[in-house]
Amino acid sequence: MTRNTDEDRAMPTPVPKTAMVLAAGLGMRMRPITENLPKPLVRICGRTLLDHALDALARAGVETAVVNVHYLAEQVEAHLADRKAPRIIISDEKTQLMDSGGGVARALPYLGDEHFFVLNADSFWLEGYRPNLVNLAHHWNDAEMNVLLLVTGVANAIGYSGQGDFTMDAVGRLARRDERRVAPFAYAGAAILHPRVFRGCSDEPFSLNAIFDSALERDRLFGLRLDGLWLHVGTPESIQEAEEAIARSAA
Repeated sequence: MTRNTDEDRAMPTPVPKTAMVLAAGLGMRMRPITENLPKPLVRICGRTLLDHALDALARAGVETAVVNVHYLAEQVEAHLADRKAPRIIISDEKTQLMDSGGGVARALPYLGDEHFFVLNADSFWLEGYRPNLVNLAHHWNDAEMNVLLLVTGVANAIGYSGQGDFTMDAVGRLARRDERRVAPFAYAGAAILHPRVFRGCSDEPFSLNAIFDSALERDRLFGLRLDGLWLHVGTPESIQEAEEAIARSAA
């Protein structure tokens, strides 16, 4: 019998090979820019939001990314046609927008049987010392977690005006913000989920928040603090804020 050494037990969890990028939204808060342009194709410093997300996945070693499309879908598909890494699979929601959770559930046949990344296409980050997706993957613990969220301190976020989403304990377990208080952490638009959390879900639109809350009820919702600066691009004004933050970081 092979004995596990301390070094074996310390080996990090491998980075998932698949990911879902949520790119099917209507981009209402980004109008008038999104009247004729899908929000994922809005450019920050010359690169689209969608490419910023896909670039982060490529840097982490992800091989396949599923991208869902709905609003002005043809533009998104044409933009992705020549993308080599990661390999792109389109999840077609042209006839019905499935919301974030329903979109992931519909794409499950492409995502495999193991844990995978989910990224929003309207936010990204300036990396710190270690790539955040690699760090997120290495903190995944399948025995304890159903969902692992990348979270950011609200004071370390550009373009974000909310009151935070979560509190987090010393081991990374998350709890929802009390509606009467400000919470120290906001969801940074990147997560690792396991397919098991979608068992029993119908083929109807629903939010990923339902999945997060289900994991929370089972004490299986965890978070990891983002290393670097989070850029939330939700309005026309936030485009300039993001570009100015990038310029300052490069100075």
